[in-house]
Amino acid sequence: MTLLPSAIRALWAVALAAVAACTGPLDYGEDGTEVPVPDFASAQIPAPPGVNPDGCWVRDVAPAELETVTRQVEVAPKRFRTETVQVIKRERQELIFEVPCPDALTPDLISTLQRALDARGLYRGPVTGVMDVPTRLAVRRYQNANGLPSGLLSIQSARGLGLLATPRDQL
Repeated sequence: MTLLPSAIRALWAVALAAVAACTGPLDYGEDGTEVPVPDFASAQIPAPPGVNPDGCWVRDVAPAELETVTRQVEVAPKRFRTETVQVIKRERQELIFEVPCPDALTPDLISTLQRALDARGLYRGPVTGVMDVPTRLAVRRYQNANGLPSGLLSIQSARGLGLLATPRDQL
């Protein structure tokens, strides 16, 4: 039995639709990158040794940051070849840091967080009091500028934004 080209295309279309249905929708950031921001429950870990055991701690993974570089390479006099390579700007990192505990992340605190990030030009959505993907992206933009590439709000960032009090011994 021979399949006509249109029948082959139809089979491929059905196969691709089935594969796409299995993966589900992906959330993408404004810059076109995938948004792998975990929620607190999936990232929570026991307190590491030697730290405040009453605090809430998370493990997050910051993906490697790549940069595509294109350059012209001379292969003969007046003859060039275009060469494109990817360069690792930052290696993949496993991050472990303290975060506000879930009971502290009230809708009022999250609303204040959204307003604080909006005042810094990092959040452009409505103030909802919900820790949604746009809020996590804004948190990631804020923390990335301060050396912590994560969308989970750290205690340090919450204090830097004026959301939590800083203990006297840390001033």
